[in-house]
Amino acid sequence: LDTRTMGFFDYLRVSKAPKLHVAIDKGVGHPVILLHGIASSSVTFDNVVPLLGSHHRVIAIDLLGFGGSPTPASSGYTMQEHVDALARTIRSLHLRGRITLVGHSLGALIATRYAAAHPAVLSHLILVSPPVYLPGKTVLDPVERLQMDAYRRIYDYLRSNRSFTEAGAKALAALSPIKNAVEVTSKNWRAFSLSLEQCIESQTTVSDLAQVRVPIDVLYGTRDPFLALVGLRVIGRMRGVATTKVEGVDHLIRVRLAQAIVAKIENPTPPTTLIRVIS
Repeated sequence: LDTRTMGFFDYLRVSKAPKLHVAIDKGVGHPVILLHGIASSSVTFDNVVPLLGSHHRVIAIDLLGFGGSPTPASSGYTMQEHVDALARTIRSLHLRGRITLVGHSLGALIATRYAAAHPAVLSHLILVSPPVYLPGKTVLDPVERLQMDAYRRIYDYLRSNRSFTEAGAKALAALSPIKNAVEVTSKNWRAFSLSLEQCIESQTTVSDLAQVRVPIDVLYGTRDPFLALVGLRVIGRMRGVATTKVEGVDHLIRVRLAQAIVAKIENPTPPTTLIRVIS
């Protein structure tokens, strides 16, 4: 963590943040940090880790409130709290050189904010299946505006109907080819509902991306039901961003999507335009 880019009070805030659970830390070489999505844990990357060679130091971290990480009762699970906890954890790893940061779903949004706030730490940002939602009033197409509103209504329903959401998550987990890839229980309900509200429904991903100073690869499956095409279209046109569609893939990181992720880790897409820097 480059403290040169942080103010004194920012440094104090990060120092007081909870340290997250590092579920995987293996290999040597260029550091690759993996961040999972909401209602999941580091098992999200079960198909990715075996494909990465020994020339990487592969680190999978459980987000605040999920997996083996702390679930502080005082946390509001805001984007800032997620990023501060991640920053403290990365700092504690004493990594050498710049890192590749890979985020899936909610982890992609957190990774984007982290990259914007800590520009000296990264060499490459990879966003997998990022749920980029725009404010309804900014979407001109009426059909796409309805889609934005529909996502928010669905998420509001999930937050307001705990028993339905927990039962649905349990059913999805039973069907998932990745064990424990979806988990909503009494243990992580507060983290789930607040992270959904504070980080996904109320997000600033587009403005965060505009401040990232490293190459950005975005990957997503053509069958992903959680992605808004208008949001992907907007970020795909931003400077420094390269987008890869993986045919026939849904939100989970199955083998085909895992292979695409590893290919980008090994060979980042050169940005086709200059990377925009906002002071």
